[in-house]
Amino acid sequence: MNELIDTSPDINVRESEYKRLLGYPPDHKLEGRPKELADWARQWYTENGKPWIYVIKTDELDIQNGKFRISGVEFTSKKLHDQLTKGKVHSAFLTAISAGKECEEKSHQLWQEGKPDEYFFLEIFGSAVVEHLVTNTGARFCAWADKQKLAILPHYSPGYTGWDVSEQVKLNELIIKKKINQLPGKIEVLEAGMLNPKKSLLAVFGISPDLNKIQNLGELVPCNTCSLLSCQYRRATYKHPRKQIEDVSKLQPENYSEEIECVLNQNAKYNFGLKALKKWSQQRLKLQFLNDSSVKAIFEYEGTTCSNLGHPLKFDYHIKLSPATNNYRIISLSCVPADGDTGYSFMCEYLENPETLMRAIENERPLLGQPLNEVLNWKREFTPDGCYCKPKGRDYKWGIVLEVLHYALALYEIKNHAINSWSNNSD
Repeated sequence: MNELIDTSPDINVRESEYKRLLGYPPDHKLEGRPKELADWARQWYTENGKPWIYVIKTDELDIQNGKFRISGVEFTSKKLHDQLTKGKVHSAFLTAISAGKECEEKSHQLWQEGKPDEYFFLEIFGSAVVEHLVTNTGARFCAWADKQKLAILPHYSPGYTGWDVSEQVKLNELIIKKKINQLPGKIEVLEAGMLNPKKSLLAVFGISPDLNKIQNLGELVPCNTCSLLSCQYRRATYKHPRKQIEDVSKLQPENYSEEIECVLNQNAKYNFGLKALKKWSQQRLKLQFLNDSSVKAIFEYEGTTCSNLGHPLKFDYHIKLSPATNNYRIISLSCVPADGDTGYSFMCEYLENPETLMRAIENERPLLGQPLNEVLNWKREFTPDGCYCKPKGRDYKWGIVLEVLHYALALYEIKNHAINSWSNNSD
């Protein structure tokens, strides 16, 4: 396979993948207005979207002295260099994928018409389409490679960790230079490195002759991050890397003996389902009870930008509460990018006004000085977008964090109160 052109690719995006990009937990069932919007976006794109895929194979790889060249063009990603070296890659598929300009044009129209909900759901569906096309394209490569006794490495793109987004320009020009037939559509690289249409992707899929070696190097097995579960060429399980953290019930310090009365509302009506709150409290929340009985909490948020194909981002929320005897009043709040994560730099508002956006995120401290119970009375707009560009989106995320914290501490109070009651009755 030297060249592949597909102007009618499969766009049957799995609902679970769409929900993931929308920011919903896996077990969340779309209902009401969100389901209506999700179904509308899918239907509109099915009728109007014009996705396409273009692939050109190159055997001109030169990897030596810590550098690598593809068809004579030098690239500077150390991570991709190491990946190609470990895989003993001798050739690669240069790939351009796009959901088409129609989705972007319609989204812009919806925004101008004052329809932010429709805008958001269609934007995210466009990102879901590109991810779906990447997955299916990788599966097609695997089918071809299997017959050749070769192996395909996970795709890598400029803008990913360790590959400067500015090299989109060189990769795009290289694909155009090497093309045999005309590309089905046009992709332009903007000055900031973003693509136009933005629901597009440029990628390199390495081709390795050492199938056995690839299977023994977990990070080089594309199956680990491929969501096409029914693929007949699957060699490893699809993994959702989730960092496990401590169970809330195990976070009480050993020397903590003060009996806690239940000061939090035990019959709270949360905005989020109890299953989601339980999962988030177990997987994303870290609690620490200090010697003065005050509480420190860290919530690890993972989301995606609304542009640049939904680029992953991570923020850490830091909260300090007064002791239960003072109603868990909120003493301090902060939201900062997670250590080592640069996903925030791909947000559209960051690209326009980086200092203004980050200052706004830093200075927002909702419910500061109020008891934690007040989160139950805080009215917020339903905006499950993953980025931080708009104040209402940031409020929505603070609402998640504080409700998860309320849920975890309320559960802790119940357990602690029950233990003390049992102990007193035993005496």
